[in-house]
Amino acid sequence: MLKGTRVGLRARHEDDIPVLRAELYNDVVNAARAEGRPWRPVTANDPQLAFDNQPENLASFSVVELKGDTLIGTANLWGIDTHNRNAHIGVGLLPAARGKGYGTDVVAALCYYGFAVRGLQRLQIETLADNESMIRAAERNGFVREGVLRKSAWVLGEFMDEVVLGLLAGEWEGGCRGVGTPLLPNAGAFRRSVVFTPS
Repeated sequence: MLKGTRVGLRARHEDDIPVLRAELYNDVVNAARAEGRPWRPVTANDPQLAFDNQPENLASFSVVELKGDTLIGTANLWGIDTHNRNAHIGVGLLPAARGKGYGTDVVAALCYYGFAVRGLQRLQIETLADNESMIRAAERNGFVREGVLRKSAWVLGEFMDEVVLGLLAGEWEGGCRGVGTPLLPNAGAFRRSVVFTPS
């Protein structure tokens, strides 16, 4: 398990699936905003819910609150490109877990996994321009706004802008290991707070 200060990223368990289906994937508005494709019902064997046999370009985790081991969402690296050494970050928190600051810790744990465990060079986040909590979680971890994709996402009857944020391994190391000028006053705390423990 990857452990942040408040959350852990662990393998998906079979008993996570009904909760994730009911609280994330069956929520049409949330799913339409989170996915880059139209909402559709999620079946039991859908790759989004898979707990084994994931494709090589996807690393999916269930997010749990460390205090109590309560399931609070999903996190993943998707589009993992081992040749160019980059991937995209995705985070989905259950409604009861939103607005509590968990997203920042989840992004920190995914950065650790992507850079330290997988040896990637670049991580990227694309999110709707009005998703202030995701943008804030990314920027607190050192991600830089690289641009806006104007009217690039079709979401429930309207085109919306997306913000692209990126973080390079050298920036993560510099900001989180104290090398050079830190990206954030407390970035080192995020880097030091994530530990890998087998489960």
